Amino acid sequence: MIRSEKTRKLIIKKTAPIFNKKGYTGTHLSDLTKATGLTKGSIYGNFENKNEVALEAFRFNYSQLLNKINQRIQSVNKADEKLLAFLQYYKDEYQTIFNRGGCAILNTAIDADDGNKLLRSEVVKALSNWKQRLNNIIEEGIANNQIQKVDSHKLVNQIIALIEGSIMMAKTMNEPKILIDNIRLLENKIKQLKP
Repeated sequence: MIRSEKTRKLIIKKTAPIFNKKGYTGTHLSDLTKATGLTKGSIYGNFENKNEVALEAFRFNYSQLLNKINQRIQSVNKADEKLLAFLQYYKDEYQTIFNRGGCAILNTAIDADDGNKLLRSEVVKALSNWKQRLNNIIEEGIANNQIQKVDSHKLVNQIIALIEGSIMMAKTMNEPKILIDNIRLLENKIKQLKP
């Protein structure tokens, strides 16, 4: 098997949106060949199987999300500002997220929860990373007297659950206001944490 890094990257970039919209089960080899313009042999010459393509597609989707959020967070200094910048990303980008099929973490988690251990494991790692990053922001904010003492783990779980659940409901019901209203609720909660 001849593997080309350039071809692998092309396959990942072109198929990532498809896996996010259709899921692992709903994405067929014909979708991959159509999106990439490559043959089945070219795809499987660069990846062992569809599972490996899906795994790399999820990693690509997650890294794209993470990079955009990181840009927002790194543009401010205080913990409360970082949390608000995180939330602002979803307020500003919800339409793009909807157009891409929703949140890659949520979509892949639901798709892989009971049927694909490899993808589920990758989602657990991404979700754990997300939780740890938010937890670190909160803990640093507490240590630097930027926010009041709070159960950071509980707050992080509330933030993630409310965002992910709101994205699912808002996209499914075609009511972006659900997401916006819940983000405002989180913003108010964070603003109340200032010392």
